[in-house]
Amino acid sequence: MVRKIKIILEMIKFEHTIFALPFAFLGAILGSFIMRGDFPQLSEWIWITLAMVGARSAAMSLNRVIDAQIDKHNPRTAERAIPAGLVSKIEVWLFIVISFVVLFFSAFQLNMLAVYLLPIAVFFLVIYSYTKRFTWTCHLILGITIGIAPLGGWVGATGTLPFEAYFLFVAVALWIAGFDVIYATQDADYDKEHGLHSIPSRFGIKQALLLARAFHTVSFLSFLSLFFVTPLGWLYLAGVIISGAILVYEHSLVSENDLSKVHVAFFPMNSILSVVLFVFAIGDVLIWTNL
Repeated sequence: MVRKIKIILEMIKFEHTIFALPFAFLGAILGSFIMRGDFPQLSEWIWITLAMVGARSAAMSLNRVIDAQIDKHNPRTAERAIPAGLVSKIEVWLFIVISFVVLFFSAFQLNMLAVYLLPIAVFFLVIYSYTKRFTWTCHLILGITIGIAPLGGWVGATGTLPFEAYFLFVAVALWIAGFDVIYATQDADYDKEHGLHSIPSRFGIKQALLLARAFHTVSFLSFLSLFFVTPLGWLYLAGVIISGAILVYEHSLVSENDLSKVHVAFFPMNSILSVVLFVFAIGDVLIWTNL
């Protein structure tokens, strides 16, 4: 059982939770700071964390089950756990059910607005895995799905959803969409040959990278906007500027003729970016609250 769980966690890249979790925490911190003038309570931290882990685990496991046949025939993904026979679909479905139970139970421990909004979150968690079959906007759907994380953190901590929260949503959604486009350049030829949809397979790698830059430009401007519409100060602004520099460096690593550093641009750079923004934002809030 332990071995199977380890395989499933490796299959869903559990460590990639770091992309969304800091932004869920950021949503919770900003919401608490703006609405109450304090920090989230310990119980809110716990249930928001569990809700996020449950949501992402369910979504990624669903993606692996739904895409099992696609992964089997793609040389890049043929060694994933399900096509390689390391775990069965039944075992993964059991993990999915448990993950959704964790998500639902955690939402009920927070507040009723979190519960009421669950169907929207679940819809995007499920539908994303099918989108590559019919639309090249699948990257934007993924962005929306993960962009819900900071909204969830905000709602979980405050039971409210004011306009400031949507700046954070747009920033995270387009940041995710941008680096997912970069990641998808690896499969552009395979997707085109097998009738799968993505921005790289639809528009070509050169145009895809340009669109990724456009997404990240708007994402940067949305993060920057939070400086003007919330009490966040100069320390947060410094974090945004550093994050912008990280995005510029990320795009310098890949080009139409050289995709050899896609993995460097994908995980290390984006992990650093999410942590930098979170640390600088929480530091700014600590200064404002004199904690």
